[in-house]
Amino acid sequence: MQQLLFISPSPHVHTSNTVSRCMWNVVIALVPALLCALYFFGIGAAIVIATSVVGCVLTEYLITRFMLRQPAQIGNGAAILTGVLLGFNLPSNLPVWIVLIGSVVAIGIGKMAFGGLGCNIFNPALVGRVFLLLSFPVQMTTWPEPLVNTTSYPDATTGATILSQLKMGLIDPKNVDLLNGLTGQMGGSLGEVSAIALLIGFIYLLCTRVITWHIPVSIVVVAAAFSFCIGVDPCVEILSGGLLLGAIFMATDYVTSPMSHRGMLVYGALIGLITIIIRQWGAYPEGMSFAILLMNGFTPLINRYIKPAKFGERSKK
Repeated sequence: MQQLLFISPSPHVHTSNTVSRCMWNVVIALVPALLCALYFFGIGAAIVIATSVVGCVLTEYLITRFMLRQPAQIGNGAAILTGVLLGFNLPSNLPVWIVLIGSVVAIGIGKMAFGGLGCNIFNPALVGRVFLLLSFPVQMTTWPEPLVNTTSYPDATTGATILSQLKMGLIDPKNVDLLNGLTGQMGGSLGEVSAIALLIGFIYLLCTRVITWHIPVSIVVVAAAFSFCIGVDPCVEILSGGLLLGAIFMATDYVTSPMSHRGMLVYGALIGLITIIIRQWGAYPEGMSFAILLMNGFTPLINRYIKPAKFGERSKK
């Protein structure tokens, strides 16, 4: 039988890095935050994350096999990663049927509608999260308190997040316990609870070269600088809500973020700026998801005008 050879244009880069390796490394980096979520929110966190992962994997499998008539590629970890990230953006008392709807929207609309892996314009997990936030605002903004009746699901004891209390003027920013933000003992989405756990994942991703520092650092620096300029405590803004989760694990998505380092800096800076603007003057106390999705839409424009140096060409100074 004649062997077919596939020839592509140069340059040819030989590397051991694969899609599967990148996806599973991100999943590994999320393990510390996952353990914190399970510790602080108990059975509710396990149910929400498991439901989200199963829903995303099943949705991608069914669409790939029976609608696109293509072999399923569940083993690359992409659908599992989307499920984990979606679960991290949800409260631990969210009903299972709502989680499943979010999974179908994340994979079916946010990813497969554009052609599957590598073709989506927006981050799939955030598409699912924002859809649920707009469709079920009450359920999506009812936050269980950590370490309070963690064996109860979904009737856990609930309370307002730090950002919600600040938005309503219920607490003084000077009275916010930053140590709780570092360790994770505060209400919020599953992936927002521990800055230390998220930073451990960030270091792992840098060491394995899955991501670079440009997007996360630019988001945090600009968000902190802008917060300071408008008289808001930068530490409270960084350690509260989903800023670190979004900066490290959501905004750095290969498909929806710029290709060049300069483009990444612009992209990250605008995400940090928009996040603080929404938090301070928008209707929602949290703006990270909206900021990332908005800049996802600008990524093609950034790639068009801020291009990396051509292979073999000396970069301009």
